[in-house]
Amino acid sequence: MTQGRTSTSGFGWPLALRPSLSLLVVVALLAACLASALAVITASHLTREQYGRLQQLEREQNQLQTEWGQLLLEESAWSSPARIERLAMERLEMRLPDVDEVEVIQP
Repeated sequence: MTQGRTSTSGFGWPLALRPSLSLLVVVALLAACLASALAVITASHLTREQYGRLQQLEREQNQLQTEWGQLLLEESAWSSPARIERLAMERLEMRLPDVDEVEVIQP
């Protein structure tokens, strides 16, 4: 008998160190667990980024809504009938015709 050799097979040491099935399952489960953890971290990070972007867009929407209201008020001030009539009389020298200046055209 040779000293230091305990295996019954006649093959060398690389075959004696073959990984067992349970070891492969443990390594596969560990890899799956790490991949799952990285996926959760990535999803959380992307969610936080998108939520920050959403808040920024909501602030911008509020500012634009306020500006839109101000522009509507300004438009109503510029297009008031009294202002238009005053500008027509001042700049274009327009006036309402007298009764004798009105002609009715029959169809």
